[in-house]
Amino acid sequence: MQPENINAILLLYHHPPQQNAPTIMENVNAFLRHSCFPVFAVNTELGFPNFLRKYQFSSIILHYSLFGLWPYQLNNLFFEYLTENITSYKIAIFQDEYRFCQPRFRFINEYNINCIYTCISPDYVPAFYGKYTRVPRVETVLTGYVSDEMIDAAEKLSRPDQQRAIDISYRGRPLPFYLGKGAQEKTEIAKGFLTHATGTNLILDIETSEEDRIYGTAWYEFLADCRGVLGVESSVSYCDLEGKARPAVEALLAQNPEISFDEVYEKALKQWEGNIPIRTISPRHFEAAALRVCQILYEGEYAGIMKPMEHYIPLKKDFSNFDEVIRLFSDRGLRTRIAENAYRDLVASGKYSYQKFVEKTDNILEENGLSGNENAKLIAKINREFERETKFRLLFKRLEHKIRYSQFMQKCLKPVLRPVLIKTGMINPEG
Repeated sequence: MQPENINAILLLYHHPPQQNAPTIMENVNAFLRHSCFPVFAVNTELGFPNFLRKYQFSSIILHYSLFGLWPYQLNNLFFEYLTENITSYKIAIFQDEYRFCQPRFRFINEYNINCIYTCISPDYVPAFYGKYTRVPRVETVLTGYVSDEMIDAAEKLSRPDQQRAIDISYRGRPLPFYLGKGAQEKTEIAKGFLTHATGTNLILDIETSEEDRIYGTAWYEFLADCRGVLGVESSVSYCDLEGKARPAVEALLAQNPEISFDEVYEKALKQWEGNIPIRTISPRHFEAAALRVCQILYEGEYAGIMKPMEHYIPLKKDFSNFDEVIRLFSDRGLRTRIAENAYRDLVASGKYSYQKFVEKTDNILEENGLSGNENAKLIAKINREFERETKFRLLFKRLEHKIRYSQFMQKCLKPVLRPVLIKTGMINPEG
């Protein structure tokens, strides 16, 4: 039976059951909330929904949460579906583009991606996607935008400066050496700041371990209790285009697990440093601006959006101006003014809202033939099918999770449940 053409968007994303950074679902929800087209969001964690075979959507948007790891968070049924939907206008949203470059390029070419959303500066797009793919359109976007959830949290949680308990905070985590110099800044700023802040009488809450990361609404609550927050530009300072840098670094680490980053850099990374840097603003900067927290940031471009001493206090990467930074931050009037400037220009202006981001996507889809003239009854019918199957899959996903951690259920239920999970595409038959 031929699939029925639907004037709507199919949004594929991946979100595991455990708590995760709020930015993923804020991004997904923005399409559901703001697009002028009907949007059906499918979490690939729950497997391939059978009803999709009956429909061919005018557009398929592949969310960045699918592409963080290799292999991608798509099973064979999703890959088959992408191949079969020849006429769908396909947009792939990418982040973390510095690694798994060759598999990414093959994916773009094999599945005929029509448009890419990238974090790479337009100056470097020809040497990256232009050189290795046939994609006809590339749009440079940010890693995240100001969400409705962010604004709601800020309205509920923001408090006057004098009612905040923490002077300066930070949460980061160590990143692998193979990600290069830029990635090491996420821990270097924390370590350097703590060292230099000894004896300053500042109340600090600065951590860089995975266990100390804060997720969900708890992150907004934490940030709202801070007067200042540290930060760096997002992403990395080079791209591993040919997949050679990571093996070289891992070989050095295998020989000497105690090797320093500086030595790894000189022996394995220096030749690639700066080839295609990806340096931009991140959702963390918008979150701090929304909650009116004064940002102390390593000097950088920040996508041309944040300006030193207007939206943040600049900290030199060698900490040579540390005393001046503390003097400026200690001036309550100044830090309040900088925080208010950031709120005004990054949040209140609406320039960087998810609504604007989704409007941009809608305009691209309209240019390529998508219209909003779909039968309302048909959309309602698909919604019912979608909700029914999603509930079924969530039930089985919870059962699968319980079976995984129960010996009794492993023995009694797994033989019965496994064939159902395979049939519905929720688990890999070879897994």
